[in-house]
Amino acid sequence: MDFTSLTMLWWAIALLFITVLATKISRASITNIDPQCTTGQRPPVVHEAALLKLVPTLLKKGLPAMINDLYVKYGSVFTVSCLGVTKVTLLIGPEVMAHFFQGLESEISHGNLFEFTVPMFGEAVGYGRDTATRTEQMSFHIEALRPSRLRSHVYPMLQEVEGYFAKWGEEGIVDIKLEFEKLLMLISSRCLLGKEVRENMFDEVFRLFHEIEDNGVTLISFLFPYLPTSANRQRDRARIRLTQILSDVVECRKSSGTVEEDTLQKLIDSKYKDGRPTTVAEVVGLIIGLLFAGKHTSSHTSTWTAACLLSHPTFLRAAIEEQQQINNKYKDKGLDYNAFIEMDTLHCCIKEALRKHPPTPMLVRMAHRRFTVKTIEGKQYDIPQDHIVASPTIVNNNIPYIYKDPEVYDPCRFGPERREDKIGGKFSYTSFSGGRHVCTGEAYAYMQLKVIWSHLLRNFELELISPFPKTDWSKFLPEPQGKLLVRYKRNGVVHPLN
Repeated sequence: MDFTSLTMLWWAIALLFITVLATKISRASITNIDPQCTTGQRPPVVHEAALLKLVPTLLKKGLPAMINDLYVKYGSVFTVSCLGVTKVTLLIGPEVMAHFFQGLESEISHGNLFEFTVPMFGEAVGYGRDTATRTEQMSFHIEALRPSRLRSHVYPMLQEVEGYFAKWGEEGIVDIKLEFEKLLMLISSRCLLGKEVRENMFDEVFRLFHEIEDNGVTLISFLFPYLPTSANRQRDRARIRLTQILSDVVECRKSSGTVEEDTLQKLIDSKYKDGRPTTVAEVVGLIIGLLFAGKHTSSHTSTWTAACLLSHPTFLRAAIEEQQQINNKYKDKGLDYNAFIEMDTLHCCIKEALRKHPPTPMLVRMAHRRFTVKTIEGKQYDIPQDHIVASPTIVNNNIPYIYKDPEVYDPCRFGPERREDKIGGKFSYTSFSGGRHVCTGEAYAYMQLKVIWSHLLRNFELELISPFPKTDWSKFLPEPQGKLLVRYKRNGVVHPLN
């Protein structure tokens, strides 16, 4: 099958995906009935014929370019009609995003979009439970990962990073994508799962988690999570075994009274508003879900950061110079939490990679009540009740009137002199979502990526020898396509932890 035929196949699958996705969301129960009729102006509608005209753009430039063309032609609010049945309204730009991100769960929600996670994490947590319970469980994640708790994670992260890269030779070539994946799982085992897993069961847990992840986020598993396919059966077997392992750890801690300084312990100690403690099944489901969310974002972002930094020598030198300055400042006591917080240049380099390559390219909700949006041009549109609403992060992060030359990798746009995302207004930058659904692990993700990249920049000379990676749009969660080969050489400078 040639490239064009293969792409057309994925285009057909994409249309099916959008239709079924919309159907899944629309199946969600509606908790509020809006008695008001829609009286305002409806958004302009993009019919199938107009979409077909954009197929050449999709084939040549990809999905982001196609959506951007629709944005240029129809404006920041428009409705895409799929097969004349399902209609999805896209909202582009911070001016029209307030209700999308801040509306109450009873007014606008994910619907059944995340039903595919139930077989992955178990029925005791998340979308296997009612809305009220799920909201309380989300607060457990927020509390376990709040920034003040990051201080206790920094030294374990440093130990894992130093130990991992100590195994590299004096020079060589590695697939940095694979290296980051392994390292991040080690860090997660240490900081999230605890020492029992990290010291005694890491290899098996690593394998089982990969089986759940690889088989749980395929297109078929997403659309039909309970279909008895080979992938779904393998996912279920892996989750049952992983649940057994983690349940034994939780029960052992409970029975022995052992208390550890890790995220697993924080979830064990969590209590609902009525005073009920979390059950073993809930703790296990919560930690698997947390591991899944963090691994996806951090693994892909670390790889994109490598591709971007190593392709832009000016910003690479700036990041290295910052490391030299901070290392000199903290040379007597070693790098600590405060040192990593001061790494503004590195932070901006990572943030810019996330802007250009967000982990989730499209955010989708179901409107349970009618709401109104007003565009930057002053046009006002009514979004009807029961309407599917989408926010394309891949376009929102590249709006020219917010980001100067958005197609260019330019970390300085987030620096104190420009602050483009702040000047652009709330919801100008949504790589970690926003509002009520903002990613609870954002601070944790930045910290572990800074720990990794700080070590690499201080101890190695790095050269990208692969072409800049393309985005693999065939995945439900897009990722850098193929390997990312990097040539490394130790710079001869030893930077100990203390």
